[in-house]
Amino acid sequence: MVHKNPRPTVADMRAMKARGQKISMLYVKTPEEAAAADAAGVHMLSIEAKYFSPDMRAAAGRCFVQVGLPYGPNGDLATADDYLRAAFHYGRMGGDSFYCAASFAIQQVLCDNHVPIVAHVGLNPNIVTWTGWRAVGKTASEARAVWDHVKRLEAMGAFGAELEVVPDRLGAFISRNTSLIMLGMGAGPGADAQYLFAEDVLGCTDGHRPRHAKTYRNFAAEYARLQAERVAAFREFAADVQSGAYPAAVHDVAMADAEFAAFAADLPANAARLLD
Repeated sequence: MVHKNPRPTVADMRAMKARGQKISMLYVKTPEEAAAADAAGVHMLSIEAKYFSPDMRAAAGRCFVQVGLPYGPNGDLATADDYLRAAFHYGRMGGDSFYCAASFAIQQVLCDNHVPIVAHVGLNPNIVTWTGWRAVGKTASEARAVWDHVKRLEAMGAFGAELEVVPDRLGAFISRNTSLIMLGMGAGPGADAQYLFAEDVLGCTDGHRPRHAKTYRNFAAEYARLQAERVAAFREFAADVQSGAYPAAVHDVAMADAEFAAFAADLPANAARLLD
């Protein structure tokens, strides 16, 4: 019997690119967001390892899931073996590919072990000290450096790369001329995938919102309204406790008079005095 995978594989995602089918992608943090993305027909999710769990995988349904392996001073992975063990761990949990922003040497070890990795080119927040917060690739030399980076990843066997904040014509050129799935974030309409953070889509971004973000709902206002309602409800509860309005008879457990009388009669004399 032929086993049928219930969700897309690396081969399926590559076939989407080959057909020229646009890929939608969201960064999510909660099972509720993952389930909503699945119900909405979003193709691909990015989920950091610290948020990924069997419950998250189940909520993601048929979405292809990229698990973000922690990198840098806030991560706990340092060596190629660390990354390889983490990839296998999250792969058993249901990860379909793995974001890895570590060195070429570490990425190569993962590729050599047939781990589908997603690297990062263009503006990379993990190493932004080298570029500053700006678009990368607007000059001929920078564009060539981005191109060379992509071709090196391609040669080592990477599955894809996040292509962040590069000129639209560069993003289109690279996407057309590489086997990698190029996950565009501010890289123009020619990228293979359009990748946004759920918090930007829902309008609840805390702090700076990047230019490429698009907001579809105002969850910030809804969260503020819900918080105000939460405070009001808690205030009413505290007031009811002080006034004696809560608990009311409807909240109490009744006991028949005869049963309470029998209980009192059975008490020793020193305890029975407490009933006076």
